[in-house]
Amino acid sequence: MLATRIRPRWKPVALTTAAVLVGLMTPALTAAPAAATTTEYDDTYYADAIGKTGTALKDSLHTIISDQTKISYSAVWNALKAADQDPNNSSNVLLLYSGVSRSKSLNGGSTGNWNREHTWAKSHGDFGEVTGPGTDLHHLRACDVQVNSIRGNLDFDNGGSSVTNGGGSLVDSDSFQPRAADKGDVARMILYMAVRYEGDDGFADLEPNEKVGNGSNPFMGKLSILKQWNEQDPPSAFEERRNEVIYDSYQHNRNPFIDHPEWVEAIW
Repeated sequence: MLATRIRPRWKPVALTTAAVLVGLMTPALTAAPAAATTTEYDDTYYADAIGKTGTALKDSLHTIISDQTKISYSAVWNALKAADQDPNNSSNVLLLYSGVSRSKSLNGGSTGNWNREHTWAKSHGDFGEVTGPGTDLHHLRACDVQVNSIRGNLDFDNGGSSVTNGGGSLVDSDSFQPRAADKGDVARMILYMAVRYEGDDGFADLEPNEKVGNGSNPFMGKLSILKQWNEQDPPSAFEERRNEVIYDSYQHNRNPFIDHPEWVEAIW
């Protein structure tokens, strides 16, 4: 049995008067780099990654998180009911993009149902619903059927028009912007996939890039926007609990960017 979860401890950052003035003049899209964190897993699970940066850190994390129990696509339904459970209503799941709390029993493909959203669109790398990237819980989320359809396989970027029942999400012809409360979640899920799937296990080498309209190529954009979202929307208690559920009960691997959001900047 694992020890009691130790929430990340954010190291205080001293702000000089000059730094504050710079911050006031910085555009709204700019965010300060995520502060370094420590977790109970640093001496065990992440031991081989601590202290590394760049390619060395990415390679080390790839090795660590590739030690994973895979589940079937049909098993994802029940896994999401546990991982995405509404903390205020154990009979419901919280839906990505919209933030709606909906009954766990309303899973399916009809209007008013929730289904399984691949944040890394399954056409980007053409992995479909195959056991592996197509069933990896670290990027699969419960999502309203219609909102999921609107997102489709669009890349992520800022801007667009309001998504109907999307909780503040925006969409245009070539990109999708999640509501503010889900921006960091999406960024960390996408970047998890880029580290986990490196082309050495029969699947495509997934990588973030600076484009939208990536289509069937194994890329997802835009990296600069995802990095901003990671900074602007730090991991929430919901996201941290989700990471624990997947680690403890299903895949037995972790999303390192939830535990250490500062590793996004350390790699990219």
